[in-house]
Parts: sequence; structure tokens; C-alpha cells
Amino acid sequence: MRYPTLKDFLSTGKAALAQGPVAVIMAEDDIEVDTTLRHHQSAGFRELILLAPPEISLPPTVEAKIHRVDMNVHVDGALVESINQIIVAAPGIWLFYCFNAEYLFHPFCEHRNVREMIAFHAEERREAMLTYVVDLYAGDLNRYPNAVSLEDAHLDKSGYYALGRADPANHNHPRERQLDFFGGLRWRFEEHVPPQRRKIDRICLFKTKPGLTLRSDFTLSDEEMNTYACPWHNNITTALVSFRTAKALKTNPGSRYDIHDFRWRNSTPFDWHSQQLMDLGLMEPGQWF
Repeated sequence: MRYPTLKDFLSTGKAALAQGPVAVIMAEDDIEVDTTLRHHQSAGFRELILLAPPEISLPPTVEAKIHRVDMNVHVDGALVESINQIIVAAPGIWLFYCFNAEYLFHPFCEHRNVREMIAFHAEERREAMLTYVVDLYAGDLNRYPNAVSLEDAHLDKSGYYALGRADPANHNHPRERQLDFFGGLRWRFEEHVPPQRRKIDRICLFKTKPGLTLRSDFTLSDEEMNTYACPWHNNITTALVSFRTAKALKTNPGSRYDIHDFRWRNSTPFDWHSQQLMDLGLMEPGQWF
């Protein structure tokens, strides 16, 4: 189904939000939109909602299986505002969001789908899951000038770190079980990235509820839902492997001519397998075996 606006979808297509998990994908351009949709269909999401400009075309077989909403995605805060509208319209479901050319991985995803992971996470009385955004980039920018190649994808195998997240309401003392995570291209090319956009953690898989809002830094208004673990032990975390930063750095006139190669001594080919992400410490299985 295709809808002219998000408001129209929320009034006439609301049945798609009756049962989660639901994936919301915003297409900022036409790069790898179909593979992003296919990946998340295979992951086990019950419904997929694509927020995209009308001019983006999709294979008919892909479009037939999704709910497509026409939208100007380049308005400031378009994704956050859209997610907040969906939270109001559909309380009590598990919701996921990402951009095109981003792919969610969870521990053992080759054998267990996202619904199984959420069921286990909910049994541990958790209503949100920390996700690390892991930058992907093409190894050969001469061959792939937009920095996107599924076949030649690379990632950084080290260079990640975390800092305590200050609580302004408590004299800037660190918040309990919350950290700001950094690394990847946003760290190595930080001179081209505004400070408020340098962290690589998102809460992009969570259970909606009345009064909950997503903030512009991809954290939630309920602080417990921003924690990486419960008070007793570590919980599952996920990874969102993403070409978005690489695309931006090679598209933005202020950076495209300064960057000739994203590879460095700590680059390694990405093998599109959850075990690699766990081995690199970019994903945590918690107590899930």
C-alpha cells in the first residue's frame, strides 16, 4: 500500500501497527533501498514502513510487501518527528527505525530471528535495546565513489571507546548504566562531523508506550530505556552496520575532496556475519545462548 502522507497512513493504514515488531526505514536517497528492505524483511519484522520521497523507485515485488509513505525526508528532524507520531498512534508494540543502506544485526541472527530476540529480552523485563552504529565503507573509492559497496564493504576493527554520559540534573555526574559511544568514521574524520553527531549509539529498537518520545540524539525520554544493561547483568545489544556516514562524507562538498580512502591499518573486510561483530566487541549476546 502507498500513502500520500504519514497522517494518511496513521488514519487509514493503522492496522499495520497492530502487532510488532515493526520496522520503519527512511530513504534519504535511492542507494540500496531495496536491499535494506529485503534485509529487514528477512530479519523477521512483521511489517515494514518506508518513508521516502515520491521519486524513489522500487522493484514491484519489494513494494508490494511494504507500506510506503511519501514524504519530504530532508526536513530537519523528519525521522524523529515521524517516529514520535507512530509512538502516539501505536502504543505497546516493538518498533525499530533506521535509514537506507543500514542493516540491523543481532547475536546469532543467522539462526534466530528478531522476534525470538525480542521475546527473550522482554522476559528479562527490558523494553529497549542499545544499538551500536558500525560504519561501513567501500574499500576502493575509485571504483565506488559514493563509498557504498555490499561486496567490498569494510569496517574498523578497533578505535571504539565510551565516555560517561553526564546528567545535567545531577551536577553532570555520570548517569547510571549509560554511556556515550564513539568510533568509526565519525571519530577518524571528526573535523567534518558536528560534535552533537559524533556518538555512534542509538536506541533504535524499543517498546512504545504513552508519553514516550524519541529525542534528536536517538535516545528516549525514559532514561531507563537508554541503559546498556539491567542492574543485575549485561543484556543483549545489537549492531546497525551503516554506510550512512561514508555516503555523507563523500557527498558533502566540505569533505569529499579531502578523503581519498577510508581504509587504514585497522580496516578489515566485513563478512556480513554476526559472529564477526561479536568477536570485535561490537555486539553483546548477554545471557542469550
